[in-house]
Amino acid sequence: MHHARFAAVRDRFHDLLAEGRETGAGLAIWYDGEPVVDIVGGERTPGHPWRADTLVNVYSVGKPLAALCLLLLVDRGRLGLDDPVAAHWPGFRAPATVRQVLDHTAGLPAFPVPRPAAAVGDWDLLCGDLAGAEPEWEPGTVAGEHAWTYGHLVGELVRRVDGRPVGRFLAEEIAGPWGLDLGFGLGEADQRRCADLTYGDPGWPTRTAGEPGSLRHRAVTNPAGGLDLAVLNSPLWRGAEVPAVNLHATATGLARLYAGLLAGGTLDGVRLFSPDLVAEATRVQYDGDDLLLGRRTRWTLGMQWEDDGSWGMGGLGGSCAWADPVRGYAFAYVTARLADFDRVETLGDALHDCL
Repeated sequence: MHHARFAAVRDRFHDLLAEGRETGAGLAIWYDGEPVVDIVGGERTPGHPWRADTLVNVYSVGKPLAALCLLLLVDRGRLGLDDPVAAHWPGFRAPATVRQVLDHTAGLPAFPVPRPAAAVGDWDLLCGDLAGAEPEWEPGTVAGEHAWTYGHLVGELVRRVDGRPVGRFLAEEIAGPWGLDLGFGLGEADQRRCADLTYGDPGWPTRTAGEPGSLRHRAVTNPAGGLDLAVLNSPLWRGAEVPAVNLHATATGLARLYAGLLAGGTLDGVRLFSPDLVAEATRVQYDGDDLLLGRRTRWTLGMQWEDDGSWGMGGLGGSCAWADPVRGYAFAYVTARLADFDRVETLGDALHDCL
């Protein structure tokens, strides 16, 4: 796959590795409905090269995948966006709707009970904590990224409506039909293909957690271990379903997903979503302050919407995937080196120069 027009993007990717700003990563881009860049580089683990099928934890880049599982059920008429969550999840206390869960305005941005790292493997425990929680604000009034809780809120709705856990639902209903190499709750064979995360610098976890006592700190440090390499690179984390933050994916799989959405819900002749559902899922639902991010944010149903009209999601550590309907491309970058978004920005700039 060597489109001469995009040579500068491939060169920039290799420069990141040569300069030591990147240690292992994948980059995939579709333009005008076809793949034009699909490359990997660096190491998956020391002494083992990153391969086309190397999976890596991409943090919040997975949130749209969880959202799309629930949205597929909405598209099929199994539930409505403005249904109360409690209509499908009996005992759920917060008076939030399905839409409010999807656009981060439900008022449950942090797990309410402190839990140890082992709790990431206990789906029912964490969902029970959320079901019994009082919302931190009146649902629908303001957004605060549901950093660690999003996948359990969305995923439990999927399970209550469909019967399947969200990881299995994703595999059978979206990843399988569209040929996406990504998933939640990996089995042993897939765990063997994972890249080990590393810190770009030793201060990354402390910086990322934010000020002790802040909403951000409460949200991203409970359950414990979500910023700790010993947990992140363990079978516990890779085998668990924490859909807000533990999608393991290839750049190729993520770019295919966004290419399908960009085409109105059809990829390689397989229609998964109606164009109307894609339009609703990718339009701005909330525009205003985000209490966790501390800045103006425009949320769609599971993604962030940017000034240039693009929509998608970045993850802690620097992985990112999005679609740009104005310029006509889908982009995915996945990395094991937990650092800032400067790498994605330089690749995006190189791409825009090519276009």
